[in-house]
Amino acid sequence: MNRVAVILPAAGQSARFGGEVKKPFVALDGKPVWHRALDLFARRPDVAKVYVVLSPDALDEFRGRYGVMLGFTYENVELVAGGAERFESVANALARVSADIELIAVHDAVRCLTPAAVIDAVFAAAALHGGAIAALPVADTLKRVVPGTTRVVETVPRADLWQAQTPQAFRRDWLLDAYARRAGFAGSVTDDAQLMEAAGHTVVVVPGSPANFKITTPADLQLAEALLRPAPPEVPKSRHPFDESD
Repeated sequence: MNRVAVILPAAGQSARFGGEVKKPFVALDGKPVWHRALDLFARRPDVAKVYVVLSPDALDEFRGRYGVMLGFTYENVELVAGGAERFESVANALARVSADIELIAVHDAVRCLTPAAVIDAVFAAAALHGGAIAALPVADTLKRVVPGTTRVVETVPRADLWQAQTPQAFRRDWLLDAYARRAGFAGSVTDDAQLMEAAGHTVVVVPGSPANFKITTPADLQLAEALLRPAPPEVPKSRHPFDESD
């Protein structure tokens, strides 16, 4: 069984979510979003450690609110101070991963409804190929518009396009190599798989899930609440006293 370390970045600014509470800490059916994401991994037998990455200015408050609960509930969770950007936050956690770990997975702390089968598939594919991500084939027609306007200039072929999700899991040595070479890569980096691609390492996709969406806006939170809501009990159909269909 592969030993896996999981990094949960939760240090973002949540600009699109709005409100006073950052989106990883918003309650979803009575439990913070970050806690639901943590539960996806912390009790798996193949996960040796989970690193929850937080803004440095939030660490003390987080420990005060959740430290006791984490200590009693989990033995394999460690809090890490993040950086100004997601790349720096993940790098800070990478520096804490022990050398005996074989695979490192990075998962958005605001993707808290990821099916276990998706996690299983990503871990298995990463162990086989060295790098794997959850993703969905693009189904909608894509349009390119003039920057700063709403005028369409091109329809982008969607064949062979996939929408990346997390978890994204990689061989530890490959991920460390990619992060060590980050300064040499031009342009912005939006996920860890992009770094791996730029470093020349293999990354494969496995089918993700529509339920594995990021909670980015209040509408996303409402959708997550609806998905968690139990289905109403099925009401048996009443039978007419003269029904002889049986």
